[in-house]
Amino acid sequence: SVGKGRVSGGTAVPWEKGIVGAVFTSGTPAVISDASQDVRFFPSIDQLTGYKTRDMIVLPLKRWEGNPIGVLTVLNKRDGVLNQDDLAILTIISAFTAIAVEAARLFEEAKVAEVVRILGDIGHDIKNMLTPIVMGAQILEGECADIFKDDADKFQEAQQRCNKVFQILRRSIPRLHDRVQELADCVKGVTSPPVFAPCSIKEIIDSVLEALRLPAEEKHIALQIQGLDNLPTIIGDQSRLFNAFYNLVNNALPEVPAGGSVTISAVVDADAVAIKVADTGRGMPADVRESLFSTRVISRKPGGTGLGTKIVKDAVDVHGGSITVDSQEGVGTTFHIRLPLRPQGV
Repeated sequence: SVGKGRVSGGTAVPWEKGIVGAVFTSGTPAVISDASQDVRFFPSIDQLTGYKTRDMIVLPLKRWEGNPIGVLTVLNKRDGVLNQDDLAILTIISAFTAIAVEAARLFEEAKVAEVVRILGDIGHDIKNMLTPIVMGAQILEGECADIFKDDADKFQEAQQRCNKVFQILRRSIPRLHDRVQELADCVKGVTSPPVFAPCSIKEIIDSVLEALRLPAEEKHIALQIQGLDNLPTIIGDQSRLFNAFYNLVNNALPEVPAGGSVTISAVVDADAVAIKVADTGRGMPADVRESLFSTRVISRKPGGTGLGTKIVKDAVDVHGGSITVDSQEGVGTTFHIRLPLRPQGV
């Protein structure tokens, strides 16, 4: 939107509504001298923008010999009323605009394809690198078992620690592979079908905290749970939910100072589970908070992409749930997630 009285970004008109919708659908331009007298006029847009429409020209933005990809609208000529002469000039402008939009789209698609290819290569390399780690862990586990067998009392505590590490390795390796695939899908804008089954929110969150316990302890951050013991079993995609809570907790750790905490709590709310992920970190400025769960998400981490937040939102959406965030700078951030006990249609 350009010119006097710009319309805020994100303001939308349903494609089937108004003169704009009619031009987009038909692909035929419209020259309107008095919009209020046209039966197709959509007055709600004036109410939404606070901008009164008088005369207007609407042109379709078309691919070469293709369907419209959008519209170009010009409103309220300063001197006189928009007419056929203006249409001739704007037709040329709309053609160049469509070419620019299409070129930008193709450029973005090329960039996405390259990122996806790189992610595929990374996933293949990670799998190759994990193979000796898996084999080494299996050999080490066998060696430790032989050592501890000779003096079980002396090495009992060490054995328990080693077993815990082996357990983390076994669980983390397939999750790492799934994570790379999920990132690739996220970049491509595709979503694999969910795998719904009975699952326990507490078990999922326990697994998340187990995986992140060591990095949290290194930073002297407490990971806590409240009210998870008596939650009912829900129907959900366990892998997606694990990744969602993992992202939320993992993203919180760099924001929380030593001595702080990340707490996950939950209650049953009618036919859903209401979950809070609260941290005592530095909080978010308004621009970061307002961009969350949108295509313009802002990441404050060096090299961050914001894909983690999109993965969280996609996981909640696929369950038919909702997610919101409260944050205050210098106090902390709380994510509120509501997951139905059973997604619709499952």
